[in-house]
Amino acid sequence: MKLLRHGPRGHERPGLVDPDGVMRDLSAQIGDICPADLAPARLARLRSIETWTLPVVPAGTRLSVPWHGPSKFVCVGLNYTDHAAEAKMALPTEPILFLKAASALTGPTDPIVLPQGAAKADWEVELGVVVGTRARYVAEAEALAHVAGYCVVNDVSERAFQIERGGTWDKGKGC
Repeated sequence: MKLLRHGPRGHERPGLVDPDGVMRDLSAQIGDICPADLAPARLARLRSIETWTLPVVPAGTRLSVPWHGPSKFVCVGLNYTDHAAEAKMALPTEPILFLKAASALTGPTDPIVLPQGAAKADWEVELGVVVGTRARYVAEAEALAHVAGYCVVNDVSERAFQIERGGTWDKGKGC
């Protein structure tokens, strides 16, 4: 099941893509798609809906972030050997973790905001793993039980701010 949110910024409505690839409006079934709706029982309820009965979302409607109100957006840096080589950076011995602010999330066709003075904007396509239930100190064998799904992430960076200005990566990754 592919979930989405659609409509003007600040007035998004929940939706999904039906088995035929048609975007459908879910707002009569659910107020919005929030983190609690990504838990297994709620996803099962959404899967049980006869999608053909839902209104079609008009073509050209703005798409937004697929769910509202994520508690955090955790990222892993230099997670591909080729990317570390391309960036001329050593492979880390420990994962490089950084956070993106929820305010940095935007729809797929929305304008990208960069910091003033940006000189080295860059982007990468990443696989997003959506954690649907609380996971803390989870055994590797049980980790996938907490995954609600996956999404595509366009990771936009301002490399001069990230790498050349000292400190944390956040100032070049969270705009």
